[in-house]
Amino acid sequence: MEPPFPGMDPYLERSSLWPDVHIGLITAIRDYLQARIAPGYIAQITPYVALEQIEIATPRRALVPDVGVYEREPAAVAVLPAAVDAPSLTGAALLDVPTRYARVEIRAVADETLVTAIELLSPANKRPTPDGADAYEQKRQDLFRSGVHLLEIDLLRGGRRPRLARPDPLPSAPYFVFLSRAERWPAVDIWVCPLDRPLPTVPVPLRRPDPDTPLPLTQLLHQVYRNARYDLRIDYRQPPPPPDLTPDEAAWLDAHLRACGLRP
Repeated sequence: MEPPFPGMDPYLERSSLWPDVHIGLITAIRDYLQARIAPGYIAQITPYVALEQIEIATPRRALVPDVGVYEREPAAVAVLPAAVDAPSLTGAALLDVPTRYARVEIRAVADETLVTAIELLSPANKRPTPDGADAYEQKRQDLFRSGVHLLEIDLLRGGRRPRLARPDPLPSAPYFVFLSRAERWPAVDIWVCPLDRPLPTVPVPLRRPDPDTPLPLTQLLHQVYRNARYDLRIDYRQPPPPPDLTPDEAAWLDAHLRACGLRP
């Protein structure tokens, strides 16, 4: 099935799905750029691991608990001396799972110097904690001081956005792209990405005097969607994962999915 959204699909933000989306899009970005920046530059994937809270439905995955109670032999079902109250609800715990992520680094072939870093933000980058958004902000500052271009692609509605000078000029929108050019820092170019529009084609800067390389985000995201067959894993009759959409966004999403035949 073709991707149903003109740009970013909010259903791809589901915690159990996003790590796969992330690595698929990072790989697509690397492959697209590699064919266009050689032979002067290489685009390489640099992996990292972050702890993410992921809801995993049982019984699909077995977990090893910190403390367990074991039986040597199967026991017969015990007959309780008195009736007990049944639970009102059954839920699923959020689990801290080591999750593999990656970024794209563009390096000059001549001296392997890092020229441009491309970050596709993960939930760990945006979590408002010292080891989350604060640690990511420190990494941003290190890149700025090193004279490296930084392209940040934020396709997650939740969490803390990359920090900007006050007053924060960001409008209400689900997704953003930020470009910090080394020669223009601290100025930041910002693309606002509404739910009902395609994602932008953004420039990837290189060393002067080499021209920017255009990066078509919608084309690459839709390519990843088709290749991974995400349509088989998403039930568009259900609401998208949190956080909640605005009333206008929710109304547009419902009408759009009905028009696509994905909702009754």
